[in-house]
Amino acid sequence: MTEKRPAVPRPEPGSTDRELTEPLREDIRLLGGILGQIVRKHAGEATFDLVEKARVESFRVRRSEIDRAELEELFRDIDVADAISVIRAFSHFALLANLAEDIHRERRRAIHVRAGDPPQDSSLAATYRKLDSAGLADEQVGKALADATVVPVITAHPTETRRRTVFEVQHRITELMRFAGRTELTPDERNDVNVALNRQILTLWETALIRLERLQIQDEIEVGLRYYDAGFFEVIPRINAELRAWLQQHYPAAGIADDPMLRMGSWIGGDRDGNPFVTGEIVGMATRRAAETAVSHHLSELTLLAQELSLSSRLTAVSDAVLALGGVERGTTDADEPYRKALRAIRARLSATAARLFDDRFVAVNDGGFPPDGADSYADAAQLLADLDLIDVSLRANSDDELADDRLLTLRESVRAFGFHLSGLDMRQNSDTHEEVVAELLAWAGVHPDYLSLDEPQRVEILTAELSNRRPLTGPAAELSELANKELDIVRAAAAAVSAYGPEAVPNYIISMCTSVSDLFEALVLLKESGLFDPGSPDTPPSSSVRVVPLFETIEDLQQGAQTILAALQIPLFRALVDQQGSMQEIMLGYSDSNKDGGYLAANWALYRAELDLVEAAEKAGIRLRLFHGRGGTVGRGGGPSYDAILAQPPGAVQGSLRITEQGEVIAAKYAEPVIARRNLETLLSATIESSLLDTEGLGAEAESAYAVLDELAALARKSYSELVHETPGFVEYFVNSTPLSEIGSLNIGSRPASRKQTEKISDLRAIPWVLSWSQSRVMLPGWYGTGAAFEQWIGDDEHRLETLTHYYEQWPFFRTVMSNMAQVMAKSDMGLAEHYSRLVPDEALREKVFGMITAEHERTTAMYFKITKTDDLLADNPALKRSVFNRFPYLEPLNHLQVELLRRYRGGDDSDLVRRGIQLTMNGLATALRNSG
Repeated sequence: MTEKRPAVPRPEPGSTDRELTEPLREDIRLLGGILGQIVRKHAGEATFDLVEKARVESFRVRRSEIDRAELEELFRDIDVADAISVIRAFSHFALLANLAEDIHRERRRAIHVRAGDPPQDSSLAATYRKLDSAGLADEQVGKALADATVVPVITAHPTETRRRTVFEVQHRITELMRFAGRTELTPDERNDVNVALNRQILTLWETALIRLERLQIQDEIEVGLRYYDAGFFEVIPRINAELRAWLQQHYPAAGIADDPMLRMGSWIGGDRDGNPFVTGEIVGMATRRAAETAVSHHLSELTLLAQELSLSSRLTAVSDAVLALGGVERGTTDADEPYRKALRAIRARLSATAARLFDDRFVAVNDGGFPPDGADSYADAAQLLADLDLIDVSLRANSDDELADDRLLTLRESVRAFGFHLSGLDMRQNSDTHEEVVAELLAWAGVHPDYLSLDEPQRVEILTAELSNRRPLTGPAAELSELANKELDIVRAAAAAVSAYGPEAVPNYIISMCTSVSDLFEALVLLKESGLFDPGSPDTPPSSSVRVVPLFETIEDLQQGAQTILAALQIPLFRALVDQQGSMQEIMLGYSDSNKDGGYLAANWALYRAELDLVEAAEKAGIRLRLFHGRGGTVGRGGGPSYDAILAQPPGAVQGSLRITEQGEVIAAKYAEPVIARRNLETLLSATIESSLLDTEGLGAEAESAYAVLDELAALARKSYSELVHETPGFVEYFVNSTPLSEIGSLNIGSRPASRKQTEKISDLRAIPWVLSWSQSRVMLPGWYGTGAAFEQWIGDDEHRLETLTHYYEQWPFFRTVMSNMAQVMAKSDMGLAEHYSRLVPDEALREKVFGMITAEHERTTAMYFKITKTDDLLADNPALKRSVFNRFPYLEPLNHLQVELLRRYRGGDDSDLVRRGIQLTMNGLATALRNSG
């Protein structure tokens, strides 16, 4: 007799949401129950009772049975050690609830697939159906997807710093839950699973969630690399192979290339904008560790492949090329297992390559019993791929396609996607730093004594002249400042990485706060000093394997971006460089600083308008455009569902290519498991392909009038936002005191300082602590403030205007996405909890004024959302998030109350290690529970 978990019902008419989500609640009860018993056993009965009382009282607060003040009083004089136990308990529960929700989403999708339902939007299967229905011509597909590329770029974030041990325990719990959910278990087997779950959750409970020492960039590099073994190595090669096969089969004349459409990028170790800890040594480490990760993976796969392909030449045909690869002659004893011989020879060459690129330790760890033995190394990954292709051709010639399409196919695709470099490391620096360093170099070389005094045309003239000759500005004896030497060390380290691992190792140089042509050219001058930019000659154009990418961040910079890039393209040298790089210019759009500058609605519209202008400019200049979206995890930094966000781009803005940053808790939420990673990577590909080939804007002839309406709304929203953030006296004081901003910078959270400069100006504050602080205090201000006032003022008493916005919500993906994302943020906000944080502000008059403005706008924005969308539910269009908020958010309540209590003590002079650690734990716990808080 077997024991089965309750079957999940199909969504039938009349089925209640509670019936459909019962398996989710069952999983949460199971995991929460195990955690509770562990707390009782290992933290003591008193701690368990306190945790349980906090849980019960939090639910009573949600049901309005008690006032929050009673729960606040529960923690008023709590011992710090007890507080940490409570924080850990609720933080662990949030993590386990995340796992249960992810598994439930998998379960629901599997039910739909088994029932034969149409594939869900944002999956490649759904995209294939849409393309089939669209009747696209091969030529059209080939043009739109020429050089198509989708690149998620992993970036560092202070709340995504989980230790590898915690990461691995999460994975084991997930696998156990999957096994239990898919398998008919006997009672003994069910007991074994529960015992194993208990073991893993106990390990989780007794493992420190955070580090005691300040996080270093080296730690962040390792955190980013762990996602490759967790899922990228398994998923990315398969997706690339399947997508290419489908496109080539359905559009045979489109010329779909074998190059992988999906690749990975990284900023960790190359982004030095405001981070003084990024050095040439760090760039070298980041690129080396990435390369080691890629080559180690290839070596491991070659070992396994050699074990699997045991085919005998007595039983199967084999090509001469494979025999030659293995160094054996046909008919001899040595040729009996030719594929093993060939793969061991390939592995020996790759091991020799590793010996050339890395240190002896790496080779000793990875030789796997197949040392180089004098084998020649590979010059690049293309040579390795060519050898693997010989094996593929031989297998297919003998009708062994099933073998060729297994591990060998995955390895070939891995080499295509990851090469010897793994992922492209972008360099990034602020234009102000470039300006200062280039001024020093020009003065040292005697080109101009005071570059900073020149106007823009004069600067461009001097820089163009320098970029037109090969003479360097410096030499070994140059006496330069610490800053100049540091910047030159970094570009030289990048040049060394390109030389060692290939041009894909460092493909881009991002220029933050780019406002002019000279900002672009100053970066090129630094690249020239390292040899990464070659001015060319009268017979050859200038060239560079590194593309300079302007980052337009503030609303004004976004508005002027198209003019800036057109002005650069009018200079022959830059135009020749762009033509040498495939006539394609990448431009990065900054979601974070534009939001901090002008507020949610104004920033979103400035980005849309900028994309329209840039598309027009690219068409005018006759170049291709690739946009790089600098989105954060939260809506206030451009976050939200990726599929909807990409489809909401204006016509012509995607063109088969997309780069997008991935950061914060969303990295773990999206990529910690192969199943989840595949789903989220498919989302990016599906949206990119659909945006490139199908009409997704839906406005038609209404476009210009809709754009004019949003121009007016954005101006009104920015005015309302600025009145609070930039014009209200004491606002910075309120922000600093009512949020954990100061503690983010002082409690070893992340390697990057909280501000670019040591000032108290909002403009100098980094976007991550700005958004993270408001998220922790549950205000979520960057995701909504100013929008309600804009709607209310624009609509007035005009019903026609209200219906116009309702029409846009129903028909225009951009407007619908803006509204939906805003509603999701507001559903996670809690003005009652925010009021508790506001009491941390000593100035009562300031507190009442600013918090009064915030609550009034929150009420106004909620009311206007209901009017426009004709609903009374912020999450009417997102039932999954609605369930999550309802089921999970009472468990956040104790974390917020304890954070306020510990902040009060810390600021009152108690800076003990336990208080500091408690604050850190609340930050990580809330970030885990909210899932996209920074």
